[in-house]
Amino acid sequence: MAFNNLVFPFLLLPVSLLLCLAAPGPVKHWVMLLVSLVFFAWGSPVCVLLLACFLVFNYFTAGRIAQQLDADNARGAKITLITGVAVDLLLLGFYKYFGFLLGIFGAADKAPSLPVPIGISFFTFSTLSYLFDVYRGTVPNEDSFLNFSLYVSFFPKLVSGPIVPWHEFKAQLASHPVNKERLGSGARKFILGLAKKLLIADALGKSFYGLTALPQGQLSMLSAWLGALLYSLMLYFDFSGYSDMAIGLAELFGFRFQKNFDYPYLSTSITEFWRRWHISLGAWFRDYVYIPLGGSRAGTGKTIRNLLIVWLLTGIWHGANWTFIVWGLYYGLLLLLEKFVFKSLLEHLPAALKRILTLLLVGIGWVFFFSPSLGAALSWIGCMFGIHSAGLANGATLYYLGSSLLLLIVAVLGATPLPARLGGNLLRSPSAGAKIASVAWYAVLLILCIAAMVSATYSSFLYFQF
Repeated sequence: MAFNNLVFPFLLLPVSLLLCLAAPGPVKHWVMLLVSLVFFAWGSPVCVLLLACFLVFNYFTAGRIAQQLDADNARGAKITLITGVAVDLLLLGFYKYFGFLLGIFGAADKAPSLPVPIGISFFTFSTLSYLFDVYRGTVPNEDSFLNFSLYVSFFPKLVSGPIVPWHEFKAQLASHPVNKERLGSGARKFILGLAKKLLIADALGKSFYGLTALPQGQLSMLSAWLGALLYSLMLYFDFSGYSDMAIGLAELFGFRFQKNFDYPYLSTSITEFWRRWHISLGAWFRDYVYIPLGGSRAGTGKTIRNLLIVWLLTGIWHGANWTFIVWGLYYGLLLLLEKFVFKSLLEHLPAALKRILTLLLVGIGWVFFFSPSLGAALSWIGCMFGIHSAGLANGATLYYLGSSLLLLIVAVLGATPLPARLGGNLLRSPSAGAKIASVAWYAVLLILCIAAMVSATYSSFLYFQF
């Protein structure tokens, strides 16, 4: 199920909240687990058994690692860890990459048609981090199968994150009170996230998909740049909107998750951009890949190796297509150039110029994301620089620019802290008028979102495919 499915906000969510508020003590956790399984089953009903087996396997694997460590059997614990990680990655690889691998060997038509469990990339990374942490002794093994299962399958973060470390989730299990403040804060975040998705991302998508549907040879240079801009903003509002909804929903049930986006399009470097975009995924690769490989502490050569490995894996994680692999290596190369070649030059550039340069490079990178093939991506990028483009601009450019100009202005402003500051000032104001205006604003947003859900064709979140 998706958060923008009418059944969710008007049936599953209110029923779940009422049941959790009415349930005594630890029964609340059983209710939340049941709701999470229903949420998962709605999108992948045949995969519930797979998720159950996945939970059982990882729970007992972590328990076995802890037992072996307690018995000073470090070698046995390492073997168990490697086995658990291998099984998790093989499962992920089978569902996401089996067809891609067969295609490399010219046998894509022999790939079985299997439903991909929603959120498999995200809940696999949750269990992997848990296994690593138990093995390293940074967290104790969890005895409660209920707590472990709820951590992995908790529905706000199940499908597209954020990837929450076990220690952060565990610290809140004992006490996650649902009160007026959390209900209000969670509801506001959910409504804002829903508005980002339905009112901005989906609206931007109409112009973007119109541009991508143009026949070959009709894409002008400015149309190609406009398409990259539309997608950059669409992806941001789609995914950050999902993250806001997930964080808001968690807060409705008493849990507080860290933010997953921090205005990434204000970044002055590629390094800063990836500290602000999909923060939880970047932290996962830093803590469980980059630092264990040695990080930047083992000399220049190994730092280069480590960065390239991390970004190759990041690209592979996002999808089974050469475009994602090239996208990952593209960012690995940019970060290396930024760190070792142009560092002194970039330090002396004005901040505004660095922001523009970062936005241009990020926009080019997103072309690999939305293109169906590597050839299509290179062709689009070629058009951006006047290679085989239909001139500087044409009628399609003017049409799509004119039809989306107002929305682009709103989106650009929405990608800055300005709206949040204005909203925060309203909420903090002691004035009754300001508080009424704030309530009215969220009510209008909710009404517009409901209207969009009722009238528009359902549009899934872009990161569902990853």
